[in-house]
Amino acid sequence: MSKLKFLDYIKPKTIQAYLVYMVTGMVLIQIGITWFLVSDLTSNTLKEQIGMRAMQTSQTIAEVPMIREALLAEDPDGKIQVVAENIRKKIGATYVVVGDSTGKRYSHPVQERVGKYFVGGDTGPVLKEGKSYVSEAVGTLGPSMRSFVPILGDDSKILGFVSVGYLTENVQKNISEHLNRPLWFILGLTLIGLFSTAYIARHLKRITLNLEPAEITNLYLERGAVLETIREGVIATDDKGEIRLANKAALNYTCFNSAELVGKMMGDVIPCAGLDHALTTGESEYDQERIVNGQELIFNIVPVLQGGEVKGLVASFRRKDELDRVSHELSSIQAYSELLRAQTHEYSNKLHTIAGLIQIEAYQEALDLITCESSGYEDLIMFLNKAVPHPVIAAIVIGKFNRAKELKVKFDVDREGTMVDVPDWIKQEKIVTIVGNLLDNAFDAVVGCGKKNCKVQLSFTDLGNDIVFEVEDSGPGIPSDKIDHIFEKGVSSKGTGRRGLGLYLVKQRLDELGGFVSVSSDGVGGTLFSVIIPKIKRSGI
Repeated sequence: MSKLKFLDYIKPKTIQAYLVYMVTGMVLIQIGITWFLVSDLTSNTLKEQIGMRAMQTSQTIAEVPMIREALLAEDPDGKIQVVAENIRKKIGATYVVVGDSTGKRYSHPVQERVGKYFVGGDTGPVLKEGKSYVSEAVGTLGPSMRSFVPILGDDSKILGFVSVGYLTENVQKNISEHLNRPLWFILGLTLIGLFSTAYIARHLKRITLNLEPAEITNLYLERGAVLETIREGVIATDDKGEIRLANKAALNYTCFNSAELVGKMMGDVIPCAGLDHALTTGESEYDQERIVNGQELIFNIVPVLQGGEVKGLVASFRRKDELDRVSHELSSIQAYSELLRAQTHEYSNKLHTIAGLIQIEAYQEALDLITCESSGYEDLIMFLNKAVPHPVIAAIVIGKFNRAKELKVKFDVDREGTMVDVPDWIKQEKIVTIVGNLLDNAFDAVVGCGKKNCKVQLSFTDLGNDIVFEVEDSGPGIPSDKIDHIFEKGVSSKGTGRRGLGLYLVKQRLDELGGFVSVSSDGVGGTLFSVIIPKIKRSGI
């Protein structure tokens, strides 16, 4: 197996393997350092204790009067050997040697070596200077740790020395015995660490949705790529409202840079974003209008839930004018389609009627019908061309005129009205939303009431400082208990199955333009909606 293949084989591929490798390596390093420190401390401590024991024994023997007397008499009876061997056996020393000032031994565990000279070359300080010390040297029994204490006469003259020694081999054996317990303790901690590593690895894998490190890395990179391809601004926060990420579109829309957003509290950076409700309740919010740095933005806010708890939220948003442009294009297409459908249906009926009149030779009646239809439609177009030189506003009136004819509703447009002075800051699409929804609401009211004379009237004027629209219908009116709530989202006076969005959108557009709407209804018959839009733009709009 080549070196590269071997490295690929042992390279961890799962999060459990990563943790086991890292923790095992860390544990082994800690064990090595701990063992070195423990063994070194134990060895030094035991050596120090053995040296002190040997020194104390030597000092005790050196103070025995019989030993001094025997040395002075050169121990003819061998008493020193007997006393030294008895002491050696009791204290477990390897040897207890008593020597004279020349180094000649008077005691030794090996009888044949009594009378010979001490070996090791480390007797100089005790015989020449009278010092007491512990040293390590190689004697006749092998390497040993031994103490030296001088034997002094009454005149403090050095008579000889006492040396108590322990073989180094026995000392190391004693040290090893004392290290067994710490060794088992360290091995037990190692096993606990490895088992803990396996448990932590399983738990970590569970909370990371069973994803491996490579998969997490790929997901992170893919998420970043996906966020940057989204044209909507995207901001994600944690459960406390701290911004965790924001894509480039979000930075462009909010006019902030990444450092000003990421890591900051959403309420501090964009206080008008209104995300607190979703964080506290866990409820999603859609199509909410917010003004950020002077820009109208449409927010969709979705909380991130785990086990029923809010762990954060994701907010996506786009500029309202972009959506308005798309909405306008869609509305124009829908209005054009509705106009064509209404005209097709209406003219198909009229053509069938005219064909029938001609077939029964009622030529005058056919001519009158043609003249009536032509003059009514042409009159409205001529009036709108003169009074409303705004194609979008005129188009919605014509479209609703044809819609009224299809519904068999009499739709009157006040021919005294004028709409030539519409300021540039007032977007015509918003007026279309207001007028179109009010007329649709009026048509629904008169068609659903079951009356024979269904009538809707539209009047408008731009004289003075305001633009005024009035839409009046001959319907049943609005119940008094609902009249204060008809502009709320989801509230409808047309029964179940309706979404209640028309008047809600009217109120939203009027709020954007700084206008207002009033409603008068007697609850028995007829409703009048009056809309006033100021021509002068207020601050903050």
